[in-house]
Amino acid sequence: MAANFFPPASEASPDGLLCLGGNLSPPWLLDAYGHGIFPWPFQDDEPMMWWSPDPRAILPLDGLHISHRLARTVRCRKFQAKCDTAFAQVLAGCATGPGRRGGTWLTPEMIEAYLRLHRLGHAHSVEVWHAGQLAGGIYGVAMGGFFAAESMFYYLRDASKVALVYLVAHLRKRGYRLLDIQQWTSHTGKLGAIEIPREEYLQRLAKAVDLPVTFGEKLEGTVQDDM
Repeated sequence: MAANFFPPASEASPDGLLCLGGNLSPPWLLDAYGHGIFPWPFQDDEPMMWWSPDPRAILPLDGLHISHRLARTVRCRKFQAKCDTAFAQVLAGCATGPGRRGGTWLTPEMIEAYLRLHRLGHAHSVEVWHAGQLAGGIYGVAMGGFFAAESMFYYLRDASKVALVYLVAHLRKRGYRLLDIQQWTSHTGKLGAIEIPREEYLQRLAKAVDLPVTFGEKLEGTVQDDM
């Protein structure tokens, strides 16, 4: 896949910043994700910032760590999981959920950009429901056998982690090969996230995006396989 809008990811600064400017149209975003680049703005009134950190964090699809407590929560069926039934609500939750209000990177411009990708079939969400109310969720961008998990949120304890469990099971069943989470944190590390060199990440990405894989219209996979 030849880049159209961006310099090579290898030209990013030591902190991962690759370039400034551009726009959030679907062609720009898909070109970015397909080459290991993602947008991450600081302020609405500043040029868009594009990043490709080294190392890069991924969550191996066969390496999700599920605690005994979380496994019990999933098995008791307190929550019900679906996909792509409330994408806009998941975006809103990621922007305003606990710990996010006033400090999120999901600006109105970013939200509209991901809504456009969703309408075009390139962005997807997993929603977790409790008693008919949205309790948490996760969303990201899909290209071939690659899924870039962008953000997750919860209104009820463990709901975002339950969404992740269902997402991973679904991706495994559908034949995905790479789950990107961009940057490692102690929280994602406890869930099984690892860091790999950017060069290795780009090699894996190039193979994954060419796979004849689609997200599908309903959740698949047995979550018990991951517990």
